[in-house]
Amino acid sequence: MPIKDSAKKSLRVSKRKKLVNDRRKKTLRDTSKKVEKDIKADKKIAAQSLSAAYKAIDKAAKRGIIKKNTASRKKSKLARMVNKA
Repeated sequence: MPIKDSAKKSLRVSKRKKLVNDRRKKTLRDTSKKVEKDIKADKKIAAQSLSAAYKAIDKAAKRGIIKKNTASRKKSKLARMVNKA
């Protein structure tokens, strides 16, 4: 456990940031999975959920949760899946 006040504060801040980052990662995974599920059901719905996935991926990249090239790769993969369907 931290002893100094600054270390205690740092621990509190890092816990808060972890919650936010975990929430954004979960959104990223959920929207990607929804696109994959919607491809099997209906292509029009998949195109709409693709834009939501793009938004989640871009936000995660902007906040530094995933790297820029990883975001590009994920978006490209999802777009290929939707276009193939």
